[in-house]
Amino acid sequence: MAKMREIVKLACTECKIKNYTTTKNKTKHSKRMEIKKYCPVCKKHTLHKETR
Repeated sequence: MAKMREIVKLACTECKIKNYTTTKNKTKHSKRMEIKKYCPVCKKHTLHKETR
């Protein structure tokens, strides 16, 4: 039986540092994730995109 959820890393779009990890359902959401989260390096809320 295949895993339904996959662990993905989120990187800040401004400083390119990987800050967060989360899970997503690959069967329902095949595109890359984009979430606004707090970046401790930039010290503000920025857009974080899924990396491979």
